[in-house]
Amino acid sequence: MSRFDCPSFSVAIARLNTSELNHFAIWVVQSPYPSGYVHHDGVWSENLSQVWQAWLEMFSPHSLPHVLSHGSTIPALDSSLPATTQRSYSSRLMQHLGMSLWQWLFQGSIQASFHRSQGIALGQEQPLRVRLDLREADLIPLPWEIMQAQPGQPAISLGQQVLFSRTTSEVNPLPSQFQWGQSLNVLLVIGQPEAEHFSRFKVEVPNPSNQLQLEKEAEQLRQVLEKGDANYSARTGDHRVPCQVTTLIQPTVAELIAQLNTHAHNVLFYAGHGIPAPDGGILFLRPGATLNGTELAQMLVQCGVTLAVFNTCWGAQPATEISPTSALIFPAIPSSSLAKVLIHHGVPAVLGMRDSITDEEALSFIQAFTQALTERCAIDQAVAIARQQLLTLYKFNQLAWTLPVLYMHPEFNGQLVQPAEENRTELPANSQTWLGHSLQRAWLRAPQGFSPTPSLTEETLAQAWPIDIGSIRVGRTADNDVVIPEQWVSSKHAEIYCRNGRGIKPTYFLRDFSRYGTLVQEKTGWQRVHHQEVPLESGSQLKFGSSQGQALEFVIEIL
Repeated sequence: MSRFDCPSFSVAIARLNTSELNHFAIWVVQSPYPSGYVHHDGVWSENLSQVWQAWLEMFSPHSLPHVLSHGSTIPALDSSLPATTQRSYSSRLMQHLGMSLWQWLFQGSIQASFHRSQGIALGQEQPLRVRLDLREADLIPLPWEIMQAQPGQPAISLGQQVLFSRTTSEVNPLPSQFQWGQSLNVLLVIGQPEAEHFSRFKVEVPNPSNQLQLEKEAEQLRQVLEKGDANYSARTGDHRVPCQVTTLIQPTVAELIAQLNTHAHNVLFYAGHGIPAPDGGILFLRPGATLNGTELAQMLVQCGVTLAVFNTCWGAQPATEISPTSALIFPAIPSSSLAKVLIHHGVPAVLGMRDSITDEEALSFIQAFTQALTERCAIDQAVAIARQQLLTLYKFNQLAWTLPVLYMHPEFNGQLVQPAEENRTELPANSQTWLGHSLQRAWLRAPQGFSPTPSLTEETLAQAWPIDIGSIRVGRTADNDVVIPEQWVSSKHAEIYCRNGRGIKPTYFLRDFSRYGTLVQEKTGWQRVHHQEVPLESGSQLKFGSSQGQALEFVIEIL
C-alpha cells in the first residue's frame, strides 16, 4: 500500500431538527472496517460554551460573536498579572478546550470506532487519515485542530500517526483522470493588503512606494517557496521535487484568469486582504478588483489547480449575520467559508487561516510546509510538519500553531506530486558490476510545439512519463500509466519497456496489444505495429490507434 493511500476515518456533525437547538448528531461516514459506521447524539453543553468563550477572550477577542449560546462567561485574565501567570493560564485554557472538544466528539461508539481504526492503520504500518465534516456552520470557527485525548498527548493535528483535516460531503467530484504534477508549480498572487499591513512599514496607503513594498514582499515569499530551509533533513528517501514560482502583483481579474489558463500551475498561493462574506468571502486583488470564492473556485477547477493556500485573515472562517430569533449570537452563514466553498466546487485541497496571522508566523509556516511538499509528503502530512514548526517557535500557549486550517476533498488522498517509485533498487555508477556506459533515462512526452487533439488538453500533455529501468503502460482506462481517452485507443493498448541484453546500453521496446495497432514514425514514414514488438530510438514519435491521434515522442536522455 502506498504511503498516500492510508486508512481513512471520517466523522460528520450536523444539528438535529429538534426543539433543542444545541442537539447534534455525530456519525462515522468513512471507516477502514465495515462495522465502524456508528453514530452518537450529543448536546452542546453550556459549560463547553463557557470554555469556548473564555478561549476567545484570551486569544481572539475580535471573534467573540462566534459563540454557540448565550450564558455566563469565564472572565478574561487580568492583563496586569505577571507574564508567568498569564502563560500558565493560557496553556491550561488551550489544553482544557482541546480536551473538552475531544471528549464531546469522541464519545461512546464513536470513540471505539476511532480506536479500532487506529489499530488497523498501525497494523498496516500506515498513518490514519482523519477528516472532520462540519455540516453546521456555527461549529466551523472552533479550533478543532487543538483536540487532544488527555494531558501529555499531542493535539490531533500535530502528530504523524494521525493526519487531520476538515472536509465536506457536499462536493463536486474530482476529475476522473486526476493528474499529478512533476514539480511544485506555484502561482504566487500578491493582492491588495489591508491598511494595517502598510502601517507596520510606516507607509501611507496612497503612497506610490506601496508597489515597491509589495514587490519586496513578493520576492521574500518567492525565495521562501523556492529555496525552503536548507537546514531541514530529508524526511523520506525520495528525491526532492523542484519548486517553480510565477508571481502576479495586484493583478486584474483578467490577468489572473490569463495566467491560470496556461494550465502551468498546480498550487495557488494568495497573500493579501480578504473578508468573510456569502459565496466564499471576498479577495481584494487590487483597488477596484475583487473576486469572491465561488468565482475563484470555477477558475481553479477549470485550470487544474490542486492546492490553494491563502495567507489572509479568516480564509477558513464563515461570515456571520445577526439573528435575534436564534439562540446563537451572530450565527454563521452556511457555505460562506472560502476554504469550504472551494472544496465544494471540486478543488482537491485548500489551506486557510482561522484567524489573523503575523508575517513572521506565516513565513515560518510556509517555509516548513513547502519544504515538506518538495520532499513528496502528502499535503495533510506537510501541514502537520509545518504546524509542529510553529509550535516549536511560538510555543503551545500561543495562537500561531492553531491557525492553519486544512480542507481536503473526500476523494483526494493528499498527493500533490507524482510519487517516486517505491523500493526501487538502483545500480550506482561506481559499482564493480557497472558496465561502464553512461547513465541514461527515457521519457514519453508530447513533442515540442504540439497542438493537442480535442480529447487531450495541454494540461494533460504538459508532463513527461519516465520509463527508467522498467515499463509504462499506455491505454484508455485509468489503470494505465499513460491515459489517452481517445476512442480508437484500446483499454490496454501497449507498453514501452527496457531490456538489458548483452550490449553496452539498455534497449527500449514497444509491445502492442491493441485492436487497431500503434503507429511508429521512421525515416521512411509511419509504420504500423500490431501485436508486435519493435525497438525504439530516441526521437521516435508514436500514435496510438489512429493517424488522427495525438503524437507522443519517445526520448532517451543521457545523464
